[in-house]
Amino acid sequence: MIALACDHGALELKEAIKAHLEARGLEYKDFGTYSKDSCDYPDFAAPAARAVAEGVCDRGIVCCTTGIGVSIVANKIPGVRCALLHDHMSARLTRQHNDANMMALGAAITTAATALELVDIFLDTEFQGGRHQRRVDKITALERRTES
Repeated sequence: MIALACDHGALELKEAIKAHLEARGLEYKDFGTYSKDSCDYPDFAAPAARAVAEGVCDRGIVCCTTGIGVSIVANKIPGVRCALLHDHMSARLTRQHNDANMMALGAAITTAATALELVDIFLDTEFQGGRHQRRVDKITALERRTES
């Protein structure tokens, strides 16, 4: 299950992603927003990130105008590794090397067509493990120290 969330600036992009996931036969949970009325992105990105951190959802996709705000919010949730993506290489490597479990997109930065390509790469790329696991473990250890 994929967690989805956006603010008013990225509603159209989130709807395009939902249609794309449906076409691929993938389940998702939509955490909002559901209208173009001005809203605060933390109200939607944080619950989506918590769902990923708690294992309710396997991965997450959050969107706002630039993707910056939602990525900051998602990364405040322990257990989340959210990457702000703009290109194919970053989408592939953040999964292979960082085991990122969430991605962020900027609706004013990335076209819908590119965003859907990035979604596919992010969802279809596996974590390589090996030396990268050691690095992910160090990130997890930092989170534990921060929580104390």
